[in-house]
Amino acid sequence: MPVSVRLDPKTEEIVTRLARKKGRTKSEVIRQAIRVLAEGQEGKKPSRPYDAISHLIGCARGGPRDLSTASLASTEGALRSIDRKR
Repeated sequence: MPVSVRLDPKTEEIVTRLARKKGRTKSEVIRQAIRVLAEGQEGKKPSRPYDAISHLIGCARGGPRDLSTASLASTEGALRSIDRKR
């Protein structure tokens, strides 16, 4: 089914460059771009910020396990030393 699309000069240049580089027609490049866009839109949309980064949580290994506890103790110590100096 033929469809007419108006492109600004910069976008047309990008489409032309991609078509030349990949050895495809401009139509093929545009069809592929629409497919990729549609697949991205049809995929899962994270409903919460956590969902967007959940795959990253727990992926790092190493570092002290008591980091928050140690940080609290360090902060308390620093505050005590400031109080003593007053």
